[in-house]
Amino acid sequence: MDFDAIPQPAVEHLAQVQGAELLIGVLGANGTSSAVASMVRQALEGFPHPPRAVLVVDKGAAEPRLENEQPLAVLFCRLSDATSSAASPQGFFSAYHTIFGIGRGIGARACTVIASQLQTVTPLWITQLVRPALDMEFDLVTPRYARHKWEGLINRSVLSPLSRALYGKRIQNPMGPDLGLSARMMQPLIEDQAKARGASRGNPLASVLATAVRCNFQICEAQVGARLQPPLDWMNLSSLLAQILGPVFLDVEQNAAVWQRVRGSHAVPGFGPAETAPEEGGPVDAGRLIESFHLGAKNLQDVWSLVLPPTVLLEIRKLSRLPLEQFRMLDEVWVSIVYDFALAHRVRTINRDHLLRSFTPLYLGWIASYAQEMGSAGPFEVEARLERLAQAYEAGKPYLVSRWRWPDRFNP
Repeated sequence: MDFDAIPQPAVEHLAQVQGAELLIGVLGANGTSSAVASMVRQALEGFPHPPRAVLVVDKGAAEPRLENEQPLAVLFCRLSDATSSAASPQGFFSAYHTIFGIGRGIGARACTVIASQLQTVTPLWITQLVRPALDMEFDLVTPRYARHKWEGLINRSVLSPLSRALYGKRIQNPMGPDLGLSARMMQPLIEDQAKARGASRGNPLASVLATAVRCNFQICEAQVGARLQPPLDWMNLSSLLAQILGPVFLDVEQNAAVWQRVRGSHAVPGFGPAETAPEEGGPVDAGRLIESFHLGAKNLQDVWSLVLPPTVLLEIRKLSRLPLEQFRMLDEVWVSIVYDFALAHRVRTINRDHLLRSFTPLYLGWIASYAQEMGSAGPFEVEARLERLAQAYEAGKPYLVSRWRWPDRFNP
């Protein structure tokens, strides 16, 4: 067995596990360990022939402990490495790397990670994420959550439509955080993670879809229901965006040879019944967001002028003069902003952290525009609106390819 970055006492426990077909890793389960194990057992009972499984529960700094009872062995251990806290971004990323390594080490045929807050996770989540990888020859199973229109706006505005344009897969949540993997997906993913960790210690989820596409693996989505979202910390939004977009832009750079060959997009197979989204939270305060956008337009012009072409800068200036009720950011402008920031990140136009933080007012401007449009919209209208945005990303991809290949020719 090969267990990189796993504490030695945990390795000794895992050596007692024989013939495991499935690995399930659960992050952030402190204080709810017995409930997690019970939920996983319920999920396994739903299989015609329950697989022999190993459940690894993140227990922070606790000493590793193994409960081995057929058909489930439960290992409680710290999943983050010794140099990072499990609660920190790098600790969170390290935990994924550890889970993937355990899956490879025990020879599991499939691996599933549950990283969402456990209050809304059900046995169905596990079943839906496990079965396609374990029994249906899919290699990557991404989650599809029931969500209301104010949830997951970073994913809606950047991650999902960008990954669709780059890699040609119409996936709601390309970066999970919950997912399922086949055994053959784990090996190249671990290799990619090792390269990313050595270069930047980035987010392992940023490269999952690219790895699957590069290796021509089979991809699907699983309906898992509503996901409890942590409250957004508006005071630290710049840090959050930097933590998310930095690894994403690194993935764009590292996999340029893959996405430049992709043309168009298509839906992936889906499993499970769709569920109704939870009740919506309060309306978004567009006025407050536009104030932040105006402040950025006033103070960050020198930075943005190094990144964005004159036509986009002109549109930003126009936006900054519009009254609240008329504030709308065109999809073409937003797509160009995202692509130009990805390009500037690649060529290091300015310090990368400074670059990513300067993105925040523009992102708040997009949210304000979206809130103005979708304030009274229903679910179908919201999905239609997001589909138009995704199509704009695809339509703008030739611009990204051209600037990527000849950055000096298109220097703003």
